Amino acid sequence: MTGKLKLGIIGLGEIAQIAHLPILSSLRDQFEITAICDVSPQLVQAIGRQYHVDKRYLTSADLVADPDIEAVFVLNSDEYHADNVIAALENGKHAFVEKPMALNMEDAERIMAAEKASGKKVMVGYMRRYAPAFRQALEEVKQMKHINYARFRDIIGYNHYFIKQTQNVFRFSDIPAELAAQKEARGKEQVYKAIGDSAELYSNTYRWMAGLCSHDFSAMREMLGMPKRVVAATKWSERNFMNVLFEYEGFHVVYEVGFDHHIRFDAAIEIFGDQKTVHVQYDSGYIRHLPTTLKVEQSEGTSYTESVIRPTYTDPYTCEILHFYEAVKEGKPLNTTAEDAIDDLRLFQMIVQAIEAAQ
Repeated sequence: MTGKLKLGIIGLGEIAQIAHLPILSSLRDQFEITAICDVSPQLVQAIGRQYHVDKRYLTSADLVADPDIEAVFVLNSDEYHADNVIAALENGKHAFVEKPMALNMEDAERIMAAEKASGKKVMVGYMRRYAPAFRQALEEVKQMKHINYARFRDIIGYNHYFIKQTQNVFRFSDIPAELAAQKEARGKEQVYKAIGDSAELYSNTYRWMAGLCSHDFSAMREMLGMPKRVVAATKWSERNFMNVLFEYEGFHVVYEVGFDHHIRFDAAIEIFGDQKTVHVQYDSGYIRHLPTTLKVEQSEGTSYTESVIRPTYTDPYTCEILHFYEAVKEGKPLNTTAEDAIDDLRLFQMIVQAIEAAQ
């Protein structure tokens, strides 16, 4: 089965405007943006005019009920991800959902049950795992006979530094006050379901793990599997700096993360073997077409070689979105499934427990 996939888009905020909408529009042989939805009436009208979309909804319930839509992109705030994905499935639509898929295990299990009942597909938007440099790095790591150590890192400037210099994003102040209050209450309730009374101190930590760290944990899990345990974790400063030490069979992994006001994006993976080091370097996803690179350092006998590989300028979001098309239209297996995403929720819980133990 081929042909265009008719999409409904829920959530028209920053990343939808910077990545998903322009990419979907450019992939005109694969996708048709059939309908859009947002709680901001002015934003719906502005995006509708820009992308020539006539069906413009203010509620997700109306969009998922549209019989012309085959699949739904859930790109709104993560408090609503689970309900929107389930509604899409129950209305016979495939679903692509930005990470995090859900904020707690109960909602994640609801999604999995709805997916099974519907016979449709759910794909979670861990776009870094679709970068060709990362896919090639996976093969390099598989060839390692032994891993000594690994490091995953996300030390970055705040996103608005990149956006304001490179993008024109629509922002309106017409969201009803009651919806803003509802959003905040939903977020608190969902995090409490995840970590209980720990949410009083660590709700913010949990939320930015779901928003940023899930990229790194997801990539770590695909490359190395789930860790045996969290040896230690510590968080400090108002800018969300954190270190985590994971134990694997025969080696440890250090994770470093933090936000600051330095306008650079240092997101990297380093896997150290006996005779080989594999290094993946990412740049900001808020500027399209910045390449992800793979660096391989290897020793053999008395020889040392160093290779820097840029497989493509095609950005990870485009690779990810094309994978969704191939999964729905051609039956290609998904890499980032709902079942896979549940392991991130387990890691969030383990890390919060380790931070508490260190206090």
